[in-house]
Amino acid sequence: MMNAGQSAHFSKNVTAAPEEAALMRREFTSWLSSNLTLDPTKASDVVLAVNEALANAAEFAYVDAPSPGVMGLRAEYDSDAAVLTVTVSDEGTWRISQTDHKNPARGRGIPLMRALTDRAVIESNHAGTEVRLQWDHIDQNCGSRTT
Repeated sequence: MMNAGQSAHFSKNVTAAPEEAALMRREFTSWLSSNLTLDPTKASDVVLAVNEALANAAEFAYVDAPSPGVMGLRAEYDSDAAVLTVTVSDEGTWRISQTDHKNPARGRGIPLMRALTDRAVIESNHAGTEVRLQWDHIDQNCGSRTT
């Protein structure tokens, strides 16, 4: 179990592309299992929410750009507060495609992220988009471990 005052961090930047998002998700999943002991349902919820944010950045952030830019994933676990915060960011443009609304299988990622977290905040401006996902008391009844 982590001692009071300890925290764990993950940080990575990659090209905003589906295959890079998949690789980053696997690396984040490994970091998560190495630093927190979560029940399988909670761990799956965290990874699914993070995957949705990564997928959105990979698919939409640079859709009007000549080539994909960078997307980043930062995660921090604060053992004192038992809070996990994950931030997915890009330097692209927020854009909601009109065609996405016509397909009933699309447009569920943001509501899903909000349903799976205690807080999901999306901020977009001229510098890019940042999705901040937060889970409070994430280790309640789960424990945590150090590496």
